Amino acid sequence: LAGTRAGGMAAAGLCGADFSDLREIKKQLLSVAERSRERGLQHSGKWASELAFALEPLPLSELPPPPALTEEDARDLDAYTLAKSYFDLKEYDRAAYFLRGCKSQKAYFLYMYSRYLSGEKKKDDETVDSLGPLEKGQVKNEALRELRVELSKKHKARELDGFGLYLYGVVLRKLDLVKEAIDVFVEAAHVLPLHWGAWLELCNLITDKEMLKFLSLPDTWMKEFFLAHIYTELQLIEEALQKYQSLIDAGFSKSTYIISQIAVAYHNIRDIDKALSIFNELRKQDPYRIENMDTFSNLLYVRSMKPELSYLAHNLCEIDKYRVETCCVIGNYYSLRSQHEKAALYFQRALKLNPRYLGAWTLMGHEYMEMKNTSAAIQAYRHAIEVNKRDYRAWYGLGQTYEILKMPFYCLYYYRRAHQLRPNDSRMLVALGECYEKLNQLVEAKKCYWRAYAVGDVEKMALVKLAKLHEQLNESEQAAQCYIKYIQDIYSCGEIVEHLEVSTAFRYLAQYYFKCKLWDEASACAQKCCAFNDTREEGKALLRQILQLRNQGETSSTEIAAPFFLPASLSANSTPTRRVSPLNLSSVTP
Repeated sequence: LAGTRAGGMAAAGLCGADFSDLREIKKQLLSVAERSRERGLQHSGKWASELAFALEPLPLSELPPPPALTEEDARDLDAYTLAKSYFDLKEYDRAAYFLRGCKSQKAYFLYMYSRYLSGEKKKDDETVDSLGPLEKGQVKNEALRELRVELSKKHKARELDGFGLYLYGVVLRKLDLVKEAIDVFVEAAHVLPLHWGAWLELCNLITDKEMLKFLSLPDTWMKEFFLAHIYTELQLIEEALQKYQSLIDAGFSKSTYIISQIAVAYHNIRDIDKALSIFNELRKQDPYRIENMDTFSNLLYVRSMKPELSYLAHNLCEIDKYRVETCCVIGNYYSLRSQHEKAALYFQRALKLNPRYLGAWTLMGHEYMEMKNTSAAIQAYRHAIEVNKRDYRAWYGLGQTYEILKMPFYCLYYYRRAHQLRPNDSRMLVALGECYEKLNQLVEAKKCYWRAYAVGDVEKMALVKLAKLHEQLNESEQAAQCYIKYIQDIYSCGEIVEHLEVSTAFRYLAQYYFKCKLWDEASACAQKCCAFNDTREEGKALLRQILQLRNQGETSSTEIAAPFFLPASLSANSTPTRRVSPLNLSSVTP
């Protein structure tokens, strides 16, 4: 794990943040964990506690003192204690009722937060009752407008603490007032930099690196965790891994949060082996962890590791079967077994537990695609985008559904969005190329296929598609060059992926060399054609023709008429590629 980045980068990675006093950091974490819990902010409390656990324990004399009580706190103590017990039992309206008129910061926050959660719970219940094609604005949290009015008055009077600002930001975000929400979350991060919830909300609102540059964030060690997280979200994986490595070197090497984030980062760049090994390590350290296990199951799914996925599903089911992640893992398990109806059922169950759970919407879209139910798939993908506009899988899924519906202009729009989010993912580029091809924009299509090959083609299809395009345009030298590169690529992998395309390449090259009167190369390729069922007869016929011509005394040509150059704009390093040389087959025999 430590090998993700050289240790020398650690110092460079953490600019401005002071990690020299880890004891002080631990004190701050323990203190903010307690303050978060008092206000019912369970996830922020858990995050701080997990991080504190990764640091060395403190002696008794250094433990942080409990927060000092003010006169107002003392007055509100009875109401707060009663309301907090109701709040913990999810009786939000009841908690809010007993907190009316409380003046202390803590009790006021719990009063407003109870009202907010009460509205959210009612909204979710209504959403679950009609999990059909819900349009975005149909179900609203009725409490939001009132909360906004009250909180904005307090905000203007500068009476909100860090937690109050966080809640005000959440209310603004829910009302789609994104710009105002960002300003408030930045303010919350300045007032109370230790509260992870505010940073996380900020992460969800930042859509690109440009936006990040213009934020004036507090210069604190928490900013490093925020930057690492946002880099992962924005698919800037190199930078994210560098930050996480720096944090490990700074003293957080035992943090399960960081380990899981590194695993997710490797999952995002499709370094599947690395991600799997880190997830396995994480499960040894934290065997009852459920977070991120749906990401782990995606990796097992991609690798078709049925026994491991089955074990994970059973294991999570034993721990807690009513968690969204568990439902997604079971859904993936059924999907891998091609039981798509059952898989979709589990993704629906996940969404009943949490309608804003992004992964489940996308995976459900995939299942509907498998079941050929395009309208339901479109609906699911649209929900996913509503939850998170950065989810490239949902944009890509929408592109695929419109491709099935033979609507190439729509298709192009969605693939473009997916490509913007994942500029170096060859699958998006190949899909874009196919789209341009259907729209007869062949120059654009060629650019896409070449770029897909240049960034590292996952499915090894870009060169074949590019070659066929050149073939279509009667650019035989370029087509031959692409087929040669394709064959060299396939054989260098040590496996023949798709016999069909390899045979297509050999057939084209045999005919190409035949036209150029390069008999030796043509007969070598024709012999290769004989190894494949679909080109065997053509290969034999060509060999007979070559033999006939040789017997008639035709000599082999030594020079190919036109030297071959790739268009400069497309060439990876803008250097002219060598002319088509006879393919040396001795080096690529399987």
